[in-house]
Amino acid sequence: MMKTYMFILKMAAGILVFLGAFAAAMIFGAADTTLNDVWLAMTGAELSDKATMIREIRLPREVAAIAVGAALAVSGAIMQGLTRNPLADPGLIGLTAGGTAALAITLAFIPGVNYFGIMIACFIGCAVGAAMVLGIGSMKKGGFSPMRIVLAGAAVSAFLFAVSEGVGITFKLSKDVSMWTSGGMAGTSWSQLQFIIPFIAGGILISLMLSRQLTILSLSEEVAVGLGQKTVAIKGILFVVIVLLAGAGVALAGNLAFVGLMVPHIVRAIVGTDYRYIIPMSVIMGASFMLLADTVGRTVNAPYETPVAAVVAVLGLPFFLFIVRKGGRHFT
Repeated sequence: MMKTYMFILKMAAGILVFLGAFAAAMIFGAADTTLNDVWLAMTGAELSDKATMIREIRLPREVAAIAVGAALAVSGAIMQGLTRNPLADPGLIGLTAGGTAALAITLAFIPGVNYFGIMIACFIGCAVGAAMVLGIGSMKKGGFSPMRIVLAGAAVSAFLFAVSEGVGITFKLSKDVSMWTSGGMAGTSWSQLQFIIPFIAGGILISLMLSRQLTILSLSEEVAVGLGQKTVAIKGILFVVIVLLAGAGVALAGNLAFVGLMVPHIVRAIVGTDYRYIIPMSVIMGASFMLLADTVGRTVNAPYETPVAAVVAVLGLPFFLFIVRKGGRHFT
């Protein structure tokens, strides 16, 4: 009972951080706005050019940041629990690279494809990328060691990025591909969000429903089998959830590494190792992190934009090296 009460308090604090990050994201940017401008635009009481900019440009962008942050954080948490690999991350083990390669191939061979088609291509690409990494990582005896998976992910990611760049150069799509691979929510529209958010919401809902089973799997597969869990079915469902969330993130924001690595480790330090608490807190913390990263990208060199992928990498790479230095142990 006390643990649940403490979790509620921590979630409340996380929601306050999220609201602060959202307010900062809506106020700060190349265009000067105030909290009052944002309020008038959100309530529909203002019909000025500034209000239109907030509603049609800044607001969908920040909603996209919320969705991408939550999707990547939850997919990273599931991957780390499912593989018992603290270095697992959609951007580090081939998922986002696979999505980017599939996107480039789709743009090359189906030029008039709509956003739904791009999204489906990203899902397929993420699944192929993950399958390649897991296949290479399981070729030798000894299971999926953290470093083996990371090395396989680096190799597969380099290959898939080369494929996407090669397709871009061959079909003169380098600019379009580069805009996706740089990672960012600029230009996100409400129509895109209508396509993508149901997939992200569905993936998060399924992960919440299976959070208890994931907690047991993250400790020991033998214990899970002993408790009567259908481990193959649960792993299959969770793998589909990972692909949905990572594919949706790529479709919205391009290639973003380290979000799915950092946020779950930070969340474990706050709420412990129970995935019934990790997943909902990862939603809040992942959304807050992406809102702050996007705000920094828009303001650090305004009116020019710094790619959000670069902002995330500045924080993510030292964090990754820190986890490696700890021998792959969880950040607690």
